[in-house]
This record gives sequence, C-alpha cells and structure tokens, in this order.
Amino acid sequence: MILFPNAKINLGLNILAQRADGYHDIATVFYPIGWRDALEVVPSQESETGCRLHLSGMPVDAPVEDNLVVRAYHLLSEMHPLPGVEAYLHKVIPYGAGLGGGSSDATFMMLLLRDLFSIPVRNDELAASVVCLGADCPFFLYNRPMLAEGIGDRLSPVEVSLRGYSLVLIKPQVSVSTAEAYSSVTPSRPEKPLSEILSSPVEEWRDMLGNDFERSVFAQYPLLSRIKQQLYDLGAIYASLSGSGSALYGLFRLVPEEVEKFFPHCQVWTGECTY
Repeated sequence: MILFPNAKINLGLNILAQRADGYHDIATVFYPIGWRDALEVVPSQESETGCRLHLSGMPVDAPVEDNLVVRAYHLLSEMHPLPGVEAYLHKVIPYGAGLGGGSSDATFMMLLLRDLFSIPVRNDELAASVVCLGADCPFFLYNRPMLAEGIGDRLSPVEVSLRGYSLVLIKPQVSVSTAEAYSSVTPSRPEKPLSEILSSPVEEWRDMLGNDFERSVFAQYPLLSRIKQQLYDLGAIYASLSGSGSALYGLFRLVPEEVEKFFPHCQVWTGECTY
C-alpha cells in the first residue's frame, strides 16, 4: 500500500505569547500543497515485529531509528499491536524548510498502518496521538486550509480560496531549525486577526499578512530576504517565508517561464493552488 504525503505552507504566522511550558501560542493558517514524498508499507515476510525503514531520494539529517515514520509506527503500536513491516520512504520534500514534510510522513504512516491492518481507530484519536510527534501532524489528517492555534495543534476550518493562483516555492541550500527560529522572536499580538486579513483580496496581503519569523530569520540568513524580494520582482502578488523557514513561496497569476533559472542552486517547485 502506498500513499503520497504532501507538504504545506503557512499563510501568515503570528507568535502571540510564550507559554509556561516553554512552547509558544501561535496563529497561522496551514494550506496544503502538491509537493509530495512517497511512502509504501508492506507486511514483513519475517516473524519479527517492528518497522524497518528504507530511505531513498533526498538525504535525511537524522538516524533511521529517529525518523518520524518509525516513531509513528511505534506510537500506533502502543495503541494497537502491530505486526512487523517494511517501510519505503522516498524523500522529495526538503527538511528544515517550514513545509511540514516530516510531520506529513508521520501522519500518513499512521493512516497507512490503519488501513493496511484494518485498525479501528478514528481520525480524532489519531490526531490526539500523533501531535506528540509534531504540532502540525494533525493537520495532515484533514489536508484542507485550517486555522491553527495553540501550539499549532488546535485546528478549525477557515474560509480562504487561492484557486486561480499558481505557487512558486524556493528552497535554498539553507536549513533553519525550529528551535533556532524561536530563539530570537519576540511574541506580540497583531492589530488584525488572521481570519480578517485572509478575507481581504490577495492583492492586499503584502502590506497586512506577515510571518513573525521573518525578522529574526532574515537577519541571520539575508539570502532568504533577497529571495523574497526576487519573487516580488518576478511578479508575485504575495510572497512569504513558510513556517520557520527556510522555504519561501510566491503566489502568481502567471508564473515566469523557466522560473528555475532565476534561482540557481535552489530547489524550485511550482504548482496550482487547489483550495
């Protein structure tokens, strides 16, 4: 059985307050996009239990036993005993990019295991469990635009439409860890809530919709600021850092031809907005 875990971008990101537990309260909108990994799971032919993970594609900067796919297997096995499996993960979504690739892999692993072994577990039960692997993991169970609050785990549907726009994603050879990004931010509350800003025309977002990580991340990695400006120079209607970085995206009515040539030494992905 095979599924294709997809990435997400953030439409706005406000860091509202630091919590007593060390985390931060945020407000953001997760928006699913079509940049995808491939994940296949088959029952093991041997009697042993556990998950043996086979990796291909982009290298992953973590030991195999710490991969979120393996951790998702063990997490679900604590809820329901599982036989041994062979998992094959082909990585396409870059890590350290603010695109949620690892969280998506973990969530899709839970879905694969549930369907492969007919485990009677509901989506809300999976959401309550998988959040310990990543605050954005539950989003990938729903995979439609969602307002995320709390630490990113409190989800509610949001009305936002980007149909008719094309997306250009740029991932330079820079990775930004979440801990690194949070270490330099100053929480504050915006004048307008995200839901109000997102109800405005996309053409007005440039001056209203912001990602609070940009100030600190751009100061440390000026290249990212230059890429954002370059997206605007190429005709983007709106451009932003995604999550805590280091991927940036631009929304276009018309994507420039051979857009990849403007971003040498970067991964470039283009696709249509479907929501």
